[in-house]
Amino acid sequence: MGYRLLLLATTLAPLLSFAQTFTTSGGAIPDDGTAVEFPIAVSGLVPTTIDTSTFGLETVCVNIEHTWISDIQIHIIAPDGTSALLFSGVGGDSDLFTFTCINAFATQAITDGTPPYTGIYRPQGPMGVVNNGQPGDGTWKLRILDTYAFADAGSLLGGSITFGNQPATYYGITESDLPIMVINTNGAEIVNDPKTMATMGLIDNGPGNLNHLNDPFNGYDDHIGIEIRGNSSTTFPKKSYGFELWDASGVEITEPLLGMPSESDWVLSASYSDKSLLNNPLTFDLGQRMGRYAPRWRHVEVVLNGAYIGVYALMEKIKRDADRVNIAKLQPQDTIGDDLTGGYIFKIDRVQGTYWTSGSGPPNADADQTVTFILDYPNEPTPQQAAYIEAYTDSFEYALDGDDFLDTLVGYRHFLDVPSAIDFFLVNEFARNVDGYRLSTFLHKDKDSNGGKLTLGPFWDFDLAFANADYCDGSTVEGWAWRIADVCSGASELPPFWWGRFMEDPAFTDSLRCRWEGLRDDVFSLSRLDAWCDSMANVLAIGQQHNFTLYPILGTYVWPNPDPLPTSYAGEIDELKGWMHARWEWLDQNIPGHCSDVAVHDHAIAAAPVAYPNPFTDRIEVRFTARENITGCTLIDALGQVVPVRWNPTGQGKGLSIRPPSELLPGPYVLRVSSQGAPMCVPVVRAVP
Repeated sequence: MGYRLLLLATTLAPLLSFAQTFTTSGGAIPDDGTAVEFPIAVSGLVPTTIDTSTFGLETVCVNIEHTWISDIQIHIIAPDGTSALLFSGVGGDSDLFTFTCINAFATQAITDGTPPYTGIYRPQGPMGVVNNGQPGDGTWKLRILDTYAFADAGSLLGGSITFGNQPATYYGITESDLPIMVINTNGAEIVNDPKTMATMGLIDNGPGNLNHLNDPFNGYDDHIGIEIRGNSSTTFPKKSYGFELWDASGVEITEPLLGMPSESDWVLSASYSDKSLLNNPLTFDLGQRMGRYAPRWRHVEVVLNGAYIGVYALMEKIKRDADRVNIAKLQPQDTIGDDLTGGYIFKIDRVQGTYWTSGSGPPNADADQTVTFILDYPNEPTPQQAAYIEAYTDSFEYALDGDDFLDTLVGYRHFLDVPSAIDFFLVNEFARNVDGYRLSTFLHKDKDSNGGKLTLGPFWDFDLAFANADYCDGSTVEGWAWRIADVCSGASELPPFWWGRFMEDPAFTDSLRCRWEGLRDDVFSLSRLDAWCDSMANVLAIGQQHNFTLYPILGTYVWPNPDPLPTSYAGEIDELKGWMHARWEWLDQNIPGHCSDVAVHDHAIAAAPVAYPNPFTDRIEVRFTARENITGCTLIDALGQVVPVRWNPTGQGKGLSIRPPSELLPGPYVLRVSSQGAPMCVPVVRAVP
C-alpha cells in the first residue's frame, strides 16, 4: 500500500520538482467517538528545516475504507504538535477515499470533488501552518476521527506525506480594523469536551484605529478553557467554540470583553455556512430592539496557535445573570415553596444532560416521536428542582391541550408569558428559521413571586435562517416556519403542538397582529434593516476579505446553501436584503388577527390570580390583583370530584394560604375560589411528594 501511495506521489509533477515521501500502513478507525493517530517516521530530510518558501510539507495522501465517509475528519500533526485540518464532512454516505491526495496548490478544492476523490485536492484547512520553521525530522501523525460515533466503521488502508521545494503556505493577517483575538493552546488539541486550557489575548485599539497582531493585549490577557461546540457544524473546517475565562490555575474568573458586561462564559460563532456573517447578529439586534434580552456580540478576527482562522462573532453565552437572563438564582437548598419555583432556563433540543419529554407528540409525527426539553440552568438540579420544572411544563401543556385552553383563568395563559411567545413567533417567522421552534428553542421561568411564567427566549442559533437552508422550504418566502411538519413530516425533530393551538385562540392572534403592526414600520422597517445590513457590511469590509481568502467558498455550495449562490460578499448582502423584503410583504399580508380587539383580551388576562408554587406539594399560596372577600375554596380533580381544603386569607384579603390533604394524589387540579364576585378558577398540579 505504501508503494502504491508512493507511486501516486510521483504523479504530482510538475507540482513537485523533487520530493521525499514517507508512509504509514494504517489500521482501524475507532467508531467510539475517539480519535486515532497513525505515526509516520520522518528522517533524513534535506534541508532539515521546513518553511513556507523553500522547503516543507507539500502533499498528504490517504486510502480509506469506510461505510459513511462524511463522518471522517483528518488532521496532519507535525512533530512540534502543530495541527492542520485536511478535510472533514465530505463525501456523504459513500464508502471510499481512493488515492486521495491533499495539496495546497491543487486546482480543485476537496469540497468541490466527488467520491472516491481519486486525485489531488486543496485542503479545507491551512495545511501550511506546519511549515513554521521547525525541524522536519521526527514523528508526524495522521489524526483521524469518526465524528458520528457508534454508527459506521472503517480503516485507514495506507497513507503518505511528501516534502519538497513547493511547500504548502497559509493565509495570515498582520492587522485588521476588527478586534483581533489570539488564542494559544501550547500544542494541545481542542475537543468538544472537556475544555482545553489555553491563553487568550484581545487587541482592541478602539473605533477608527487599526489593530495589529504585534500590538499589546489590551482587551484581555489571561487564560481560558476552550472547547468545540455545535452539532452538524462540527464537520465544517471552520469550527465554533465555547470558552470560559480562567486564571492560571484554571479557576473561573469574570471580565468584560469588548464593552460587553463582565462574565465568564462566551461563544465564538463561526457562521461558516452563513456567508453574510450576519444571521445571528441580525436576530439579536431584532430581539434587543423589541425590548427582549438577546446576546450581545462583536465581530472579531481570530488567530489560533499562530494560524488565522477567520472572522467570528464573539457572543454572550445564554446563562442566568443580572446582565443576561435576569431570573432568580436557584440554590441546591431551594427545594420547597416559592424558592423552588425559579429561576430555570431550558430548551427544546436534541437529547443531552438533564432532560424530559413532552407528554404530547408533535403534529404529523411518527407514533414514537416526541419533543425533548433540556434543562440548561441549574446544570446540576436537585431531584425536587428537576421534578418541579418538568411538572410545570406538563401543566402548561395540559392546559393548552384541554377543552378550556381559551379560558383566561384556567387556560394556558395562566402558565405562559404570552407576549414573549408572540415576539418569539414574529422573529422566527420573519427569519423563516428552519430550526425554529424545534431546536435551540430557549425558555426560562422566574420565581412565582416575580410573576414567574414560562417565557420564550432568548433567541439563539439562526445560522440556517434568512433563506440559508435548501430543505424543508427553508428558503421559501411563502408559508409558515412553525408548520414545518407539513413539508418535513419525516424530520427527526419537530415543533411542539403549541403553535397550532395558539392560532386557534383569537386573543393570541389579535395580539400577534397588533404587535406586528406596532413593529413593522419600526423594528422591522425595511429601510432600517437595509441600513443595518449595509452598515454591518461596511464594518466587515476588510474582515470578510480576510475570511473568504482563507475560506474561498463564495459561489461554492456549503451545506445547506440554496441556489443561486452569490459569488461575492456584496451579492450575499443583496440577497439577504432582497429576501427580507419579500418575506416582510408576505407576513404583512398573512399574519392573522385584528388589532382592535386586543385591549379587551389583555384586561381579562390581567385579572387572573396567581398560584404558587405550581406544581405544589403541601401548600398553595394565591395572590389576587385586588382585595377579595373570599367565601370558600375547593380543589376539583380531573374527574370533576370536589376535594375540600383548609384555607386562610392573607395579605389583608389580597392573598390566600391553602393546605390540601396530605393524601392528595399527584396530577392536575383546578383550584376554585368563591367570593362575593364571580368565582375564580386557577389550574394547579400536585407534584410527586
